[in-house]
Amino acid sequence: NGEVVTQYSMADIEKVGLVKFDFLGLKTLTMINYAVTMVNESRSPEDALNLDQYSPSDQKTYALLASGKTAGIFQLESSGMRHLLVRIKPERFEDLIAILALYRPGPLESGMVDDFIKRKRDPSKIVYDPPELEHLLKETYGVIVYQEQVMAIANQMAGFSLGQADLLRRAMGKKKHDEMAKQKELFIEGSSKNGFTTKKAEKIFDQMAYFAGYGFNKSHSAAYALVTFQTAYLKAHHPTEFMAALLTSEMGNTDKMVGYFTECRELGIPILPPDVNESQKNFNVVDNSIRFGLAAIKNVGVGAVESIIVRREADGAFSSFLDFCSRIDPQKVNKRVLEGLIKVGAFDSIKAIRAQLMAGMEQVVEEATAIHKERELGQTRLFGAFDPELAASSTESTWSRPLPKIEEWSQSQLLQYERQLTGFYITAHPLTQHTQAMHLLSTYNTGNLNEAPEGKEVKICGIIGNIKGTTTKKGHRMAYVQIEDLQGVVEVIVFPELYKNSEQFIVADTVVHVTGTIDQMDTSFRIKATKLEPLHELQTKAVKRVTLRLEDHPNTWASLPKLQEVLHKHPGSAPIAFQFQLSSNNIEVDSAPIPNLTVLPSEHLVNDVEQILGKQSITFHYSV
Repeated sequence: NGEVVTQYSMADIEKVGLVKFDFLGLKTLTMINYAVTMVNESRSPEDALNLDQYSPSDQKTYALLASGKTAGIFQLESSGMRHLLVRIKPERFEDLIAILALYRPGPLESGMVDDFIKRKRDPSKIVYDPPELEHLLKETYGVIVYQEQVMAIANQMAGFSLGQADLLRRAMGKKKHDEMAKQKELFIEGSSKNGFTTKKAEKIFDQMAYFAGYGFNKSHSAAYALVTFQTAYLKAHHPTEFMAALLTSEMGNTDKMVGYFTECRELGIPILPPDVNESQKNFNVVDNSIRFGLAAIKNVGVGAVESIIVRREADGAFSSFLDFCSRIDPQKVNKRVLEGLIKVGAFDSIKAIRAQLMAGMEQVVEEATAIHKERELGQTRLFGAFDPELAASSTESTWSRPLPKIEEWSQSQLLQYERQLTGFYITAHPLTQHTQAMHLLSTYNTGNLNEAPEGKEVKICGIIGNIKGTTTKKGHRMAYVQIEDLQGVVEVIVFPELYKNSEQFIVADTVVHVTGTIDQMDTSFRIKATKLEPLHELQTKAVKRVTLRLEDHPNTWASLPKLQEVLHKHPGSAPIAFQFQLSSNNIEVDSAPIPNLTVLPSEHLVNDVEQILGKQSITFHYSV
């Protein structure tokens, strides 16, 4: 467009007297804006949430930060930062600014952070030497944390101008020894004129030089702390809107979204599948739940999504599958789109099961096509001449035939389709029933693997996702396997020898236990596998007892004969005990192991028992 763009190094720019500005584009600000917009959708303009009007002193927010439960909070997501938050327990905005400045290798390794924590916890350990510096160091408990504090000390003790103090800060931060020697002389000279002894001035200068090497720019840290506080405030007070906005901002980042789905489960926030009557383009909030966005479904393009939303907002909710197909634009919402919508559960709310809709889709599309042709020809049924609404319902009832009477797909098939079309398990997660075994048999998970040093042996459990097979130059087969757990995703390299011994269960959707070593790369990490085995095999060996939970209800007792049949179908060596839930007085009673009845712990046993007694009615107890 004819503009002239020039580029110079920052050092040259500063030498000629120009000021360098860094402008950071943070998607976190977009996420905050979307969360606030969702919160305000249910509020009047007078009661609208405006984060700019809140002072950063909300104690519920600081309680959340002090707990370390900071998934999704700006700058505070790493496990190391969470550990630091729990140790420091921030109580005010100044603590938050300091935390962001202190969480860097220099302060952590120098003991500076430990000193800060000791002084915060025990005020008797705070020392201001000399006392004249108290007002400069009080907010950081006597520890020099910021570069601005170095400049302020030089200004007050030695009479440095702010320009001189900035030169001192630069010399200390970049450890320019010749320049620091000159500055030290000037500092001692100026301090002497203000009544400080040479010995005291030397001591303070050396302390400044030490801390300045690790000091951070407070103005930068404070700006970040404000964004951090706002995200923490939203999570503490509006967790559902916050998580919906967070998921929207990370669409496309499978690793992060897996972890955020787990965070939603831990917060008790249901994740609902896409729905043609409730979903927007992005994740949105519906009745304290998060509804999956239509744009997140593969093969459902932006044009189809917009067409669905426009038609719904213009003419109201869709009452049936035929109603949907007869109202939307078939050029934008074709059979491939319909198939994707069915498989992820987008029509669940219209009381039709997914397997039925798939089986009857062709029939319904034919009927809808006929209805479209009638409209194009301008034909109107008799009823429609008097009542348009009646015409619509009459048209549907005239055309619609019953859907095929077939059973719904199995739970595993439902989840498999959800993952295929969104990249995620939505209505449930196959690993949920293995959480206890995963905890006991793993040394790391994908959320903290980044803390493992290069070459360290690790053990993780997860479900196999994408598999990329390849052949070495010597003609041997190997694979790069994506392993997903409840926190995220990691790549595992399976070299030829292990691949040959494990190929039979390197299959998508298999739950496995991986032993290997960490391979740290520039911006990520992966695992070089040394052992790979199905989790159920380890689980079977490790289970010492199985407990079945029985509620005090007539249906429970009526189902006991069927339960007995199921247990005999899974013979093994693990003894079975019952836990009775007495609803009358809310008492739990555990039985001794049932004589002459043992089972083989497995996913199939869990599924069979839960079909009779309900979800979470069976528990495995481990010996490790």
